Amino acid sequence: MQLAAPETDHVLNRVLGLIPARGGSTGIPRKNIALLAGRPLLAYTCEAALASRQVTRVLVSTDDEEIAAVGRAYGAEVPFHRPTELARADTPSLPVVQHAVHWLIEHDGWDPDVVVLLQPTSPLRRARHIDEALDCMAQADADTVVSVVPVPHRFSPYAVLRMRDGYLVNFCEDPVPFDRFRRQEMPPLYARNGPAILATRTRVLFESQSFFGRRVLPYVMSDEDSVDIDARFDLGLAEWLLSQRREHS
Repeated sequence: MQLAAPETDHVLNRVLGLIPARGGSTGIPRKNIALLAGRPLLAYTCEAALASRQVTRVLVSTDDEEIAAVGRAYGAEVPFHRPTELARADTPSLPVVQHAVHWLIEHDGWDPDVVVLLQPTSPLRRARHIDEALDCMAQADADTVVSVVPVPHRFSPYAVLRMRDGYLVNFCEDPVPFDRFRRQEMPPLYARNGPAILATRTRVLFESQSFFGRRVLPYVMSDEDSVDIDARFDLGLAEWLLSQRREHS
């Protein structure tokens, strides 16, 4: 479960907010700078990261000069051009982050203690979400904090079905110590929401070759703050939610 906010500030040293934003996109063309409520999608993540009290530096990693210009216009650093081999559709996120850390060490002599990966496709994530996740990391001395949403009970692996020989059977066929048909009895489960926030100790990135260390904490977010832009429909949904947020602010 999400930890309660600490009573006192917990400050982490040298926190890098890294926004990966390559030029290509197979769903929405030029997705990372597609317009959302009249502004580039990338702008929302840049502003949230820059407003964080915990993030020390905000960088955009991109292979695209137009995206780089948008990142700079909204206050982020874009000190390097991401190599082409790290900007393919099938490129994992880990080497992209490792490349940015290596570049900062070699060119700036700046070695971050923590890297927060902030996908630009999560425009409704705010500065307070980033800070609360990092507060949880500091408070519990966790290796990794990842943002999640509760899994609706109807999508639980204990509730979903699959086909076998033309008939429906339980996806999870092992006996369970609760009633599959009673929502109240199902154990709570969580799914990553993009993730909108993935904070990791830098040593974990290189020692474990993974974002996930041994001590991984969840940071639970609402569905409304967790919209992940993948299709045009998601842009429309995010725009409506932004309008509702403005009306109630």
